[in-house]
Amino acid sequence: MENKITSALRNVYRFYYDGFRSMTVGKQLWVIILIKLAVIFLVLKLFFFPDLLKRDYDNDEDRATAVRNSLINR
Repeated sequence: MENKITSALRNVYRFYYDGFRSMTVGKQLWVIILIKLAVIFLVLKLFFFPDLLKRDYDNDEDRATAVRNSLINR
């Protein structure tokens, strides 16, 4: 059973490895996609998801209590 799983994983890995290795234009497109995703997530994190717990509470114990109360008192 384990041999079949490792063989299947090896085949999947080879399939993708060979596919990416033989790309020409695709490599540049993947680089552009990864750069765009990194920029998007960094911008979203910085501007749209501020660390409210760090801003509103002074220490980890107060933050944990706030999260616990928020989860319990829905």
